[in-house]
Amino acid sequence: MLELSFTRRFSMGHRLISGSSERCAIPHGHNEFVTVTLQATRPSRLDGAGNVIVPFADAKRRWHDFVDTRLDHAFQISSQDPLLDWFRTREPERMTRLVITPGDPTTELMAALLYAKLAAFLRDDGDILRCTCLSLEETPTNTVTLSGGPEPYLPVTTEAATGADRSVWWHRADMTISDLGTEL
Repeated sequence: MLELSFTRRFSMGHRLISGSSERCAIPHGHNEFVTVTLQATRPSRLDGAGNVIVPFADAKRRWHDFVDTRLDHAFQISSQDPLLDWFRTREPERMTRLVITPGDPTTELMAALLYAKLAAFLRDDGDILRCTCLSLEETPTNTVTLSGGPEPYLPVTTEAATGADRSVWWHRADMTISDLGTEL
């Protein structure tokens, strides 16, 4: 199978409040690498001229723009984190820089949410390519790799329970990284 694969680096901050890692309860950051692998949804013979499924620049433009302008230097935070109220009351202008997740923004959850976001972009771009694998490297020794689709790993939200799950930010083919920042 012919695959396109590319990597993007971004810096991020986060904190985990569920108690699974006391070290991660204090806001801190990482330099992460996200690698995606794409395949043609309808494989066909190369044309003997340009010999590409989609030019690399076209295949990665929207995704790299999202990573560079929305994820880079954003703060990943749980929708239950009390710091959200602090931002709402003291720094509401920074709400658009918060990646707001259902529960702790672990590397596992972020891999699933980012996979779903990329899938939304690819569908919106004509469904020519599909993601088959996304790897998120948090540190040089900790990487989460997700293949086969994010659905089994996505959290059940109120929207999902009511059948309107395409309304959450990770299912929308736009540049949003939360649903709360748009309320301001």
